[in-house]
Amino acid sequence: MHYITGVEYDSGHKLRLRFEDDTWRLADLEQHLDGEIFYPLKNIVQFKTAAPNRDMDTVVWDNGADMSPDFLYKISTPLNHEPIRKVAATISSLTTTP
Repeated sequence: MHYITGVEYDSGHKLRLRFEDDTWRLADLEQHLDGEIFYPLKNIVQFKTAAPNRDMDTVVWDNGADMSPDFLYKISTPLNHEPIRKVAATISSLTTTP
């Protein structure tokens, strides 16, 4: 069983999710916003209220919607943060004075 420890808005109806194993995955939820509780999340302003809920171990929205962390893991794709780390290291080396 998976659980979510971090949530970041990406773009559109996409979230970057950090799971219990400290991996980040990208979940595109656009095709999964059906039904009474999820329909309001089609509004980007409402969708951006996504936040981790430590009691439920998943992502929740201000309107009370939540999704199973196992479902989110299944539909998401792994994110490779290695390029980001390389850029950060390069910037750090450029700004560090000898």
